[in-house]
Amino acid sequence: MQKKSRRILKRVLWSITIVLVLAVGGVLAWTQLGVMPAEPEPLATVRENPAITVTDADQGIVLAPAEGESDLGLVFIPGAKVDPWAYAAILQGLAEDGVTVVITRPWLNLAFFDPRGLDAFTSAAPDVDVWSVGGHSLGGVRACQLASDADALVLFASYCANDLSESGLPVLSLSGSEDGLSTPQKIADARDQLPADADMEEIEGASHASFGDYGPQDGDGTPTISSDDMHAEVTRLTEAFLAPLTP
Repeated sequence: MQKKSRRILKRVLWSITIVLVLAVGGVLAWTQLGVMPAEPEPLATVRENPAITVTDADQGIVLAPAEGESDLGLVFIPGAKVDPWAYAAILQGLAEDGVTVVITRPWLNLAFFDPRGLDAFTSAAPDVDVWSVGGHSLGGVRACQLASDADALVLFASYCANDLSESGLPVLSLSGSEDGLSTPQKIADARDQLPADADMEEIEGASHASFGDYGPQDGDGTPTISSDDMHAEVTRLTEAFLAPLTP
């Protein structure tokens, strides 16, 4: 009787082990499939831009001004299953004007799988004094979780799942009128998670994918703003927000 019980227990344990292995393998496979790549033409403008330096560092992709010191920094976390290079073009305007940008590479292409703290990325530019953290979509949700260690928070088509309403943190939230994923209604519904004086800016004609350069995205709206105009508007609004933080 005892031998039979042990055999049954072994079978159960092996069955559970096999299910767990298949589940983990399935998740790992899913995170690697369907990653949205950076569009080559916008990325080429970054690589050819003489006003900035581009470094593929251990901490992430670092965009920095080619000349002069940088006092401000932005750690930027990509959206789910989006190539980090897809954000280089829309963020290069900040680097041109003196902001060091570190675009992270989330583990398994998903920000919520990445447990690293903010200092894992700010170490790429130790001379920078003031750091903001930001992100697009799911990357913005993760940025909210890291915001307590930052001097400011920047959200691209995103919103917080944790309460920062009493944090006193400067916050910029950029959204798109044509966003079919982080819709204007979803951002409005999560508004109470942010400080009362958060700067909420809706960009007319912008979709969810307008905040990067990786092509159309399933479930998204149709943008009516051009890529060049979108880049310029994001640069203008983000620079105006970051400028008062200059030490």
